Amino acid sequence: MALLTQVETADIRVRDVSVTEEELSVGLMDGRTITVPLAWYPRLADATPAQRAHWEISGAGYGIHWLDLDEDLSTEGLLRGIPASHGSATWRSPFDA
Repeated sequence: MALLTQVETADIRVRDVSVTEEELSVGLMDGRTITVPLAWYPRLADATPAQRAHWEISGAGYGIHWLDLDEDLSTEGLLRGIPASHGSATWRSPFDA
């Protein structure tokens, strides 16, 4: 029961974001950091460093928006390990070499 209480009270709002050539890292308000392969998000992977750095918190703190790239990610999706949609015209599998 204590585990449920911790999960229910976890603060998964965005604290900060960093993007390298290989990874997207999102710091959460509860102290955790989510790091995922940048290849999961082709719009971010194909963007310039300046475009990647131009993000804002959205969705009452539960999302990240890149206006220049028309890209939106949620902390829930990141925690679930959900890559970009297969239906995206630029989607490529994170397992492609």
